[in-house]
Amino acid sequence: MAGPKVVIIGAGVVGCALADELAARGWTDVTVLEQGPLFVTGGSSSHAPGLVFQTNPSRTMARFARYTVDKYAELGCFSPVGSLEVATTPERLAELHRRFGFGQSWGISSFLVDPDECVSLFPLVEKSVILGGLHVPTDGLASAVKAAEAQATRSRARFIGNVRVNRIDSSDGRVTGVSTADESYPADIVVSCAGFWGPEIGKLAGVPIPLLPMAHQYVRTTPAGATDDLPILRHQDRDLYFRAHGDRLGIGSYLHEPMPVELADLPGDAHPSMLPFTPDAFKTSWSAATELIPALRGTTLDDAFNGVFSFTADGFPLLGEARDLRGFWVAEAIWITHSAGAAKAVAEWMVDGRPGIDLHECDLNRFDPAQLAPGYVRKRAIRSFVEVYDIIHPLDPPAVRNLRVSPFHSRQVALGATFGEAMGWERPLWYATNPPPEELRPRDEWSARHWSPIAETEARLTRRRVALYDMTPLTRLEVIGPVSFLNGLTSGDVDRPVGAVVYTLLLDAAGGIRSDITVARLAEDRFQVGVNGPLDLDWLLRHAPAGVSVRDVTGGTCGLGVWGPRARELVAPLTDVDVSAEKFKYFQVREGYLGMVPVTMLRLSYVGELGWEIYTRAEYGPRLWDTLWEAGPELGLIAAGRLAFNSLRLEKGYRAWGVDMTCEDDPFQAGLGFAVRPQARPATPPDRRLACLTVADTEDMPMGNEPVYAGGFAVGHVTSAAYGYTVGGPIAYAWLPTALCEPGTQVEIGYFDRRLLATVATEPLFDPRHERLRR
Repeated sequence: MAGPKVVIIGAGVVGCALADELAARGWTDVTVLEQGPLFVTGGSSSHAPGLVFQTNPSRTMARFARYTVDKYAELGCFSPVGSLEVATTPERLAELHRRFGFGQSWGISSFLVDPDECVSLFPLVEKSVILGGLHVPTDGLASAVKAAEAQATRSRARFIGNVRVNRIDSSDGRVTGVSTADESYPADIVVSCAGFWGPEIGKLAGVPIPLLPMAHQYVRTTPAGATDDLPILRHQDRDLYFRAHGDRLGIGSYLHEPMPVELADLPGDAHPSMLPFTPDAFKTSWSAATELIPALRGTTLDDAFNGVFSFTADGFPLLGEARDLRGFWVAEAIWITHSAGAAKAVAEWMVDGRPGIDLHECDLNRFDPAQLAPGYVRKRAIRSFVEVYDIIHPLDPPAVRNLRVSPFHSRQVALGATFGEAMGWERPLWYATNPPPEELRPRDEWSARHWSPIAETEARLTRRRVALYDMTPLTRLEVIGPVSFLNGLTSGDVDRPVGAVVYTLLLDAAGGIRSDITVARLAEDRFQVGVNGPLDLDWLLRHAPAGVSVRDVTGGTCGLGVWGPRARELVAPLTDVDVSAEKFKYFQVREGYLGMVPVTMLRLSYVGELGWEIYTRAEYGPRLWDTLWEAGPELGLIAAGRLAFNSLRLEKGYRAWGVDMTCEDDPFQAGLGFAVRPQARPATPPDRRLACLTVADTEDMPMGNEPVYAGGFAVGHVTSAAYGYTVGGPIAYAWLPTALCEPGTQVEIGYFDRRLLATVATEPLFDPRHERLRR
């Protein structure tokens, strides 16, 4: 079986990799169209220096890179010369220890080396300026053009060069093919692998492809005493990387003002992605390069250009099918480092209906509509460029802030809120009007960067009194239609009486788990569904039949979590809803009034305390806040932020989807009470579980993705962590082998250059009999 007709636009390394991966799965009716010549196409693949560094904070991106290394080595397109990252500042040395931990978490072998070993690995470096390094023996150099041609040949797909796509053909919301000036190519599936030309292909399809072409500098020197067996070298303190070209060195630099590129300004020759070199912008980079490698002082630049590549708002690729034009897929903003791995994931997704690994952070549909605005993409991509390439960057492009604010924002500002940003939302982290504790708990400089001791005050007062938490950024959908629609897409029976709330799992077409959702039944055919963002909305919209309405109401509504032992005392006098424990039980929903504000109240709590999520339309938001705030002084009401929230949720054992669990993990072993039909549960015992760890109370605080060791070997990784102010110590959650999840088992968490003693704990750490919630 040849499979459906597929047209891939772009014969760079990604397009060729995708054709090969589809062929390996039996899809051979594939045509690849390329506007340039084959296979030196003139895109980013044609000039890519080919450095492959596998270590990444993201498990998904590290897996992409590992697969790319393995595949290109098999094809003879990869040279495993290894890599060396050097540190010339104490902060960078600490970062290298952290990167070593990422490698341990994701199964990438690496070694921390001293200055002498750095010189042994790369004899041209100046020992006196180096404090240490990180060596990854399996990193190396990939030839993008050679890999593209090898995969194209093996795929046996039809490749056509020097043809430009000028139309995406469609009918009834589905692609039917593509057209060039001279010919039409029928297709069931069209995939844009056009690299930085992707936005132009997206315009032909009517699909936003939110990436920004940007340039960075690359030079080759005259002979510098290099040899081809030198490892690839990265000097992140000065935003430089190096590789050997025979006895010469290639130098890439990001130590310049970001260089966004307009496609209309690209040269019309055979190398449109190679822009004229800007020597003045390279002066600082050259000085830094000669300081690290003194042999460069006797060389000059033999070749130099500014190379164009793709960047997104969050630094991750764009993968997946567009919702508004079925059959139109995207695989963009992918570097050679991740090319084969990303292509494999997309091929699995296309052929099997779902990828083999979690792709939520790469999904094309992960953005809110405002994040697709060209102005947002441009500004945020420039900011992301700086953030990705250097944690201590001398340049500071303005961040995109105050794009999405809740109706409570002015009240929060008046209380001295410090805000963080997520998905464009401004979210209070803590409030200056809440005093810090008298005894300030020490915190190491890394974990204290976006932290305040005020979080302890807010957490403790939530447990003792009552607090307001802004829940507005949580995505809320209004679903109108028969309950069978939601029942058919979830793991649990949501056909409960009106007034019930069900916490369950959203399933994909193959029965796999996508995420966790909360379904509140407000009427026979009307539901408020709490989901995990645009990806869940996208899935429900794709599967909504005629007669079912799915609408994102997040921006038109707002909500407060009102939690604490005095929550009922605060709310009861203000509302016409009976909030007694007998009449309003946990996992129930009621509609009514709070003061003059129409509200929807859900008896839920993420912090392990009595209380409600209270929602209303956005125009009533300020009055909702004021009604509660004015009634609160005698009860000790405070406003509290995300840091306190995260501490309290981990004490109570509530996991966050996308952080603690993904579609790859087994959520049934995460310890949460999902509503699940018996047949949906796994039949075999799990080999890994999400375990709660209590950590030795030092000033060190894990931040996530650290390796967990047992018997001297890395056996798992941390998902999320916070200081538990009620239980008096750090808490971390980690996926571990089941055999190690017995309470009392001791393990170690790799934290920079040391290991923290941790103990598997019985859950939940706080209120194990749930008495506070039952009240």
